[in-house]
Amino acid sequence: MAAPGPGEYFSVGSHVSCITCLGQRLQGEVVAFDYPSKMLTLKCAPSSGKPNLSDVVLVNLAYVSDVDVISDRAETPPPLASLNFNKLVNRARAEKDDKLSQAYAISAGVSVEGQQLFQTIHKTIKDCKWQEKNIIVMDDVVISPPYQVDNCKGKEGSALSHVRKIVEKHFRDLESQKPVQHSQQAQQTQKDSALSS
Repeated sequence: MAAPGPGEYFSVGSHVSCITCLGQRLQGEVVAFDYPSKMLTLKCAPSSGKPNLSDVVLVNLAYVSDVDVISDRAETPPPLASLNFNKLVNRARAEKDDKLSQAYAISAGVSVEGQQLFQTIHKTIKDCKWQEKNIIVMDDVVISPPYQVDNCKGKEGSALSHVRKIVEKHFRDLESQKPVQHSQQAQQTQKDSALSS
């Protein structure tokens, strides 16, 4: 069956298997089905391999060649879990603030290295922001271009020391990644020259 016909539907909790137009086989539990748009939401085995997680896949049935119902759910599905709307609103606000901060950095002409360093610091210390081209961390430490350890200024203490360590590690990690990137680029150049010969 390529897609459900008139009046056909998938019950929440049923297990289905389908083959996409790319030949990929998807199998999972039906979480939701929208008949007008022919969209099927499946909860599948986790691609990460972690047993306590699931992948959620949206399937457009217009691009599916075959759908098989493995087992149909006869009983009423359990009620949906309640959502913590405050937590969702806070997460959305934080994501929006992060994106606005990134956009500000780009519009202010901050270098890519500065943007990367900001992201690295922000993963550890959420209290960081841009002030023109300077990174302000915990209102105590200022990192100015070119964003090296020597450019970290502030009152001597644990905050400045901690930020300097993060900056050092950031650049050490970047240096350790460079040989891998250079070897990949060299291999690609060799492949390209071999193809053009």
